[in-house]
Amino acid sequence: MPEATSADDKTNNAAANVPRDDRRDRAAAVRFCALTRRERPTSELLRFVAGPDESVYLDLGRRLPGRGVWITADHQSITAAIKSRTFQRSLKRQVTVPQDLADVVEGLLTRSAVQSFAMANKAGLLVTGFDKVSATIERGEALVLVHGMDAAPGGRQKLDLKFFAVCKAGDRPAPIFDCLKIDELSLAIGRPNVVHAALKAGGVAVRFTEDAARLAHYRLGVTTGGDGRTDALECATGSSRLGEDIAGGGDQQARDREAAS
Repeated sequence: MPEATSADDKTNNAAANVPRDDRRDRAAAVRFCALTRRERPTSELLRFVAGPDESVYLDLGRRLPGRGVWITADHQSITAAIKSRTFQRSLKRQVTVPQDLADVVEGLLTRSAVQSFAMANKAGLLVTGFDKVSATIERGEALVLVHGMDAAPGGRQKLDLKFFAVCKAGDRPAPIFDCLKIDELSLAIGRPNVVHAALKAGGVAVRFTEDAARLAHYRLGVTTGGDGRTDALECATGSSRLGEDIAGGGDQQARDREAAS
């Protein structure tokens, strides 16, 4: 004979079927920076863990076991965390922190962006060459525009202006990245002299956008809006053109940006 179910049991069973509180999802999406003690979205942070050898390693995928140390995702913050022994305090033990950790992290972020660029090519979402990129922009098929960071200013500006105009007409962001060198772009897809590229819509293109924005954030520093969120496109690179700085930006502004990049 089945046992009687109490009112409390019914209440508990009913509660188990209720979707998880959204507050838990929000809590999982933010962490405290161990250096600044400020709460930030995890997209603005990097996670580090101590390995079996008691050395600190970057957990880029955020899946490694053990206590994690979250640090604001820019070169300056990682350097400051090393000098202030933030890792040791957060992990509560004497771990070894490489003095060049900030540079090592930049190398890993660069490799991740290169890999996702290569994956976009394998997925058939990548177009290279000035003329082909220009045509892709005109057809409204370009989701992301990419330049080699050592590309000549003239060609970049022409494509940037066209890309921004098309995106503005379609009321969508115009992400432009120049965080990889021409040699890195070329090596990633096995083609010579890849100076300009456009990525069409697709999951891999989104991944490249995230990886490239993260790399650019790391080099330039993360900027956060008043609502506490970082627009990964607005502060992607020194030559990202979002907003009115292209629509009304004259040739002098473009030259100033190129000189500063």
